[in-house]
Amino acid sequence: MPEVIRQDGARIHYEVHGDGFPVLLLAPGHVSSGTDTWNDNFYDPVRELSQHFTVIAMDQRHAGRSAAPAVPFSYEQTAGDQLAVLDAVGAEQAHVVAAEFGCVHAWRLTHDAPERVRSIVAQEPAGRDADTSLGDFFGLFDATMRLVRAAGFDDPETEGLGAVFEAAARDGVFARNLEAGPFAARLHDDVEFRKEMLTFRREKYITLLVRFRDAMFPHDRAHFSVPDQWIGTLPAPLLVLAGDRPRRPRALAERLAAQAPRATVLAPGFDTPDRRDETVASIVEFLLQNTPSRKR
Repeated sequence: MPEVIRQDGARIHYEVHGDGFPVLLLAPGHVSSGTDTWNDNFYDPVRELSQHFTVIAMDQRHAGRSAAPAVPFSYEQTAGDQLAVLDAVGAEQAHVVAAEFGCVHAWRLTHDAPERVRSIVAQEPAGRDADTSLGDFFGLFDATMRLVRAAGFDDPETEGLGAVFEAAARDGVFARNLEAGPFAARLHDDVEFRKEMLTFRREKYITLLVRFRDAMFPHDRAHFSVPDQWIGTLPAPLLVLAGDRPRRPRALAERLAAQAPRATVLAPGFDTPDRRDETVASIVEFLLQNTPSRKR
């Protein structure tokens, strides 16, 4: 299985499908942003897009088959992971097709390396609007904090970490199993990592979670990974598929489309059965129009 090894020891898994101009997929699922999370999407981007492009699907660190150290989250680091994958496949430029929290990654990748991003398809971008509080995102980390605190009284040997390990053993996907915490995938798969985590104990683990959470969801940024005003300078053509769900508010998507200099938007309902084929065709045509070799 192809992977890149990062300087901090993280192993970033990726897959390559099809042939043509590169398309980098940045999956939904916040911490669990991995190739498997596309399975619940209204269309399969690997199958649909690999008919026209070279599709690069990756597991972000802490998701799927990508393993990383138990350290606080960093958008600079995850953008570096994405660039390392593009380097590994020899892609000097790529379209980026992202969904939900994958869009947050797309903004930072484009911010840090604008020359590498040809265009962006942003499906139901995650973030905050006037009606979405920071607590809606912070709450994703509450279950594992409660679990380790409650279990600590009955589990003096590991101070509650044993309960987190048991949760991860049941299901290693954080997006489905919040009690397992953001390191769920590696806790599920890696015995040595579980031994390492036992040295953390309760308060160190909770402190790590708070630092991870606060770095993933900064209080002063609606789009989290970049300053809000940067969206007005976004250099890449942008196709926004507006969401209308918690943590993926319609107002945020519409504001993105209004602020970005080269943006168009598809209204909510793009994923309904009667519009699915039309939407996929719109995505493909947008990418083809922005592919360098395409004659216009």
